[in-house]
Amino acid sequence: MKAVGYTEQLPIDNDQALIDLELPKPTPTGHDLLVRVQAVSVNPRDIKSRQVFSASAEEPRVLGYDAAGVVDAVGPEVTLFQPGDEVFYAGELQRSGSNAEWQLVDERIVGRKPRNLDPAAAASVPLVMLTAFEMLFDRLGMPQSAPANPPILLVLGGAGGVPSAAIQLARQAGATVIASASRPESAQWVRDMGAHHVIDHSKPLVSQILNLDIGLVDFAFSTHTNAEVWAALAEVMAPQGRLGIIDDPEPLDLRVFKAKSISIHWESMFTRSMFQTADMQRQHDILNRIAELLDEGTIRAMDRAHLGQINAANLRKAHGMIEGGHTIGKIVLEGF
Repeated sequence: MKAVGYTEQLPIDNDQALIDLELPKPTPTGHDLLVRVQAVSVNPRDIKSRQVFSASAEEPRVLGYDAAGVVDAVGPEVTLFQPGDEVFYAGELQRSGSNAEWQLVDERIVGRKPRNLDPAAAASVPLVMLTAFEMLFDRLGMPQSAPANPPILLVLGGAGGVPSAAIQLARQAGATVIASASRPESAQWVRDMGAHHVIDHSKPLVSQILNLDIGLVDFAFSTHTNAEVWAALAEVMAPQGRLGIIDDPEPLDLRVFKAKSISIHWESMFTRSMFQTADMQRQHDILNRIAELLDEGTIRAMDRAHLGQINAANLRKAHGMIEGGHTIGKIVLEGF
């Protein structure tokens, strides 16, 4: 089968950083689905994996997490899907990725593809929506339906894939959403995603948030965290607020949140699959709920740039765009 991967860790401007490969077609066992991949999207996690996971000519590494496709065959323990089903998913860190014609993926982290989306649009959704959904509702415990007194959510770094998903999910759940963006086009994007208020994260945060005159922040979701952001959050968050982070900041002083009894929550979308947790099938359920919201038109896919076929040249371009740090929404590729 055709696939794209690497045999050595190289800068993305090297034409060997990602190469076209020919690999054996895998066989499903256990809870595995064998999926014929139709489309993929590229995430910052792909870049991080390329930089940290070793590979060799004998054992090339195939990346890719988000995918949409059709179930080709199933393992003997599969109960949730059958051949011919259209699916979407975000994959696992420890298995061969979606940048291949066929991929094995555990049924418990797979959802049915939204009926109203083509494969490329569907592939833009799983990783970011799973991350945002788990953070907001599983980690932070934000209400999933509109309460009498809507909570205030602050999303820092609003134009990226995960923040864009969080804005949409929080808006449909009835929260008042403040999102940050530093360029006119990214500010417009977060407004389109549903943010009620947009602030500029290249400027001091505290005065901008307090000047909105809507109160202190009940929930905060930081995707780009540093000491300056940390200090600002300590000022603008409400007593007994909840803060969620997904990035890997340098060590920070937790003591600034003690007086307000603010709780800190981590989210990694890969935790359930990596540790085979008892609630691993929760991701199947979340993806099916996301599909319902997409089919209803309550939320939307975030495919922004379609780079063409799934091949090494186009994937190198996608990785380069993300490494440049100015992407809005999601990059998708489709077909081999």
